[in-house]
Amino acid sequence: MIYMYIKKKYGFWMTFNWSKTPFLYGLLYAAIIVALCYFLDWNWLVIPWQPVGVIGIAVAFYLGFKNNSSYDRVWEARKIWGSIVNNSRAFASMVLTYIQQNETNHSNSETSLTEIKKRLIYRHIAWLTALRYQLRTARDWEHTEDRVKGLYNPNICEAYFDQLNSELDGLVSANEIKELESKTNLATQLLHQQSRDLEILYKNQNLDLFHQIELQNMLTAFFVDQGKSERIKNFPFPRQYASVAYWITLLFALFIPVALLDSFMNGTNNLMWLVVPFSALITWIFFLMEKIGDYSENPFEGTYNDVPITSISRGIEIDLREMFNDSFVPKPVQAQNGFMM
Repeated sequence: MIYMYIKKKYGFWMTFNWSKTPFLYGLLYAAIIVALCYFLDWNWLVIPWQPVGVIGIAVAFYLGFKNNSSYDRVWEARKIWGSIVNNSRAFASMVLTYIQQNETNHSNSETSLTEIKKRLIYRHIAWLTALRYQLRTARDWEHTEDRVKGLYNPNICEAYFDQLNSELDGLVSANEIKELESKTNLATQLLHQQSRDLEILYKNQNLDLFHQIELQNMLTAFFVDQGKSERIKNFPFPRQYASVAYWITLLFALFIPVALLDSFMNGTNNLMWLVVPFSALITWIFFLMEKIGDYSENPFEGTYNDVPITSISRGIEIDLREMFNDSFVPKPVQAQNGFMM
């Protein structure tokens, strides 16, 4: 399954295990540099710390810029889905109160109107389902190798449609599901079908013009939120910024042990080997900052740092089903070991 961590903080060892590779490589690289100086007297490798320190300051500023920009993408995604929550509740309330039996036109009975309301709300739940499936399909720039396994296939294929259709079953008719399979963007088509049903209700005088416009405006808001989500999904964090952050961090890491030797030697070799753990530690800290920004760029990629859109969607579904006293109301998504899907 795909989760977001919701406990107060990551444990140190959990954080270290996620980001230990730069530390281990830094340990090995620093050990080689120190060994060359200690056993072969390659002291020509040693350079002053001051210029390397200036590079480190520049790298830290750049990583701060990248992390701020990455966080903006995550926070925007969360605000978009907060808007979807609010608008979904308003849409369901409007559907249940605005659609009424017309006194002069009895083409729809009270029972059939109840089914129409239920169909509109179920289709909205189907839209949420289709949208989150679409948002979690893989892109070339995402960390596909680190996707959490178990929710569904990350690529659009037969398995993808099988799993999506099983979730849509009971929310929309079998004929509608079959028709949707031929479409490129299922979520868009579901909203379009909502609009067509509202037009029919208006023509049958079960909606007055003002209420139809209000409901159409809600559908427009859903189109806007879907488009904003797709913008974040389909437009990556600019590769030049992401790439430069990695390469300048790597360049700085290469200079760390040879510069630390200048500080630890002080005319004696007694402290030389302290360069190894300190170099590894500094390397780990800088690459950890780079990796946090890197994994925050794509809030819908299917890793542990995602916006928990499955949990959000389930919360919306519960609210909507309870609004019309549905016979089946699913349980909220439960956190597992501090992770929320």
